[in-house]
Amino acid sequence: MNQNKKIKWQVLAFMAFSTVWGFGNVLNGFVYFNGTQVNFSWILMFALYFIPYALMVGELGSAFKNEGGGVSSWVHDTLGKKMAYFAGWTYWACHITYIASKSSGGLKALSWAIFQNAEKYDSFPTLYVQLATLAVLLIFAFVASRGLHPLKSLTTIAGSSMFVMSLLYIVMMFAAPVVNPNAHYVTLKFTKEALLPHFNVGYFTSLSILVFAVGGCEKISPYVNKVENPSKGFPKGMIALAVMVAVCAILGTFAMGLMFDPAEINASDASFSAYAANGSYWAFQKLGQYYHLGNALLIIYAVCNMVGQLAVLVLSIDAPLRMLLDNEKTHAFIPRILLKKNKYGAYVNGIWMVVILSGSLILIQSFGKGAAEVLKQLTKLNSVCMPLRYCWVFIAYLALRKAFNRIHADYRFVKNQGVAKFFGWWCLVITLACCFLGMYDKDTFTMVLNIATPLVLAALGLIMPAIAKHQHKNQPAEQKS
Repeated sequence: MNQNKKIKWQVLAFMAFSTVWGFGNVLNGFVYFNGTQVNFSWILMFALYFIPYALMVGELGSAFKNEGGGVSSWVHDTLGKKMAYFAGWTYWACHITYIASKSSGGLKALSWAIFQNAEKYDSFPTLYVQLATLAVLLIFAFVASRGLHPLKSLTTIAGSSMFVMSLLYIVMMFAAPVVNPNAHYVTLKFTKEALLPHFNVGYFTSLSILVFAVGGCEKISPYVNKVENPSKGFPKGMIALAVMVAVCAILGTFAMGLMFDPAEINASDASFSAYAANGSYWAFQKLGQYYHLGNALLIIYAVCNMVGQLAVLVLSIDAPLRMLLDNEKTHAFIPRILLKKNKYGAYVNGIWMVVILSGSLILIQSFGKGAAEVLKQLTKLNSVCMPLRYCWVFIAYLALRKAFNRIHADYRFVKNQGVAKFFGWWCLVITLACCFLGMYDKDTFTMVLNIATPLVLAALGLIMPAIAKHQHKNQPAEQKS
């Protein structure tokens, strides 16, 4: 690539920002960590976890620049085929809970766009809501199986619009008291009690929410060697990313603190669930009221969110499955029935497996206490399952540093082996600890779901190679589907 076509580190930072951050992260932090107290935790998370995580991703991307930047390929080149299969399986399995949440989230956004309130959706019987959610999953699984991706082209547009609205919310909320000084606002307090969290069971069992929020920067690893002067440009971009995310998280939290009183959120379990499920919509509804725009901002946000949720649903059914099954290096560990493609090039049996697993999770939640409770459960379940895929980033990084003299990288996070391995182990342990602690919940049903779901998916991942081994042993190669 010519020098004049190289990506500037400032551009890389904005590319990564739109990939990593979203308005929902501000809401979840505010709700789960008692309002503005979350800012203390955000700062620690960015400094001690996110920055080293992002810089390790840069080194991995630089070392395996010809491998497409995928975690599975990193693990394959450092630890071998079988470990690469487990990495690919983890990445795919984590999306089972994510797919269920996107189906529910899409319906929720549609309800807000039409009815413009939380009560209508939450008043429907849980069974009916979950059956409708299952129907959404089946429809978009059919779309994915036909190679039709009409919503994929909208993903970037929806994502960009949500990004713009997130920034717009911060600016407009801070300006609101000047524009409309007579409206009701919550008084921000900057006392020790208002800013420092209480380090109790609830705090430590919610940290997975923050880990989930800042993860996923490995998606930008293919751009490491396309940056001007990667050894200096990439870390600059990642540090700028961390600063931007931190600023948006902190300012977004204070902006939300002008709207919502944490005491009201924590008044009861029902109130907490309602804010966790509807808080982002209430935020834009209130913002519109401050500016005398009615529900205009709410409707725009709900429509953007609905399109984004459903587009991501298609991508989450299709892309992780292809990452797992397209890798010929790991086919020895995958049953042949899953490798079957239809005339559209879609892995039909793999899609059926997605439908069965995500559909089972959706139906299990039909026994829940209500639609808002279901969305809260899915947020917590995703925070337990999704960060497990980040573990493979740190495992691959530790393996890369072990092969320091064998595998060259144009960019190194740090030159000192001891420091590099410390951060690798640190991030791995923090991720695992937060995921395990996140399994705990006061509600027994939610806690059983948090424990059973990753265990079932892990067991299935261990069974698959045994089935594949049996098939390869007893069937001739020409019988491959």
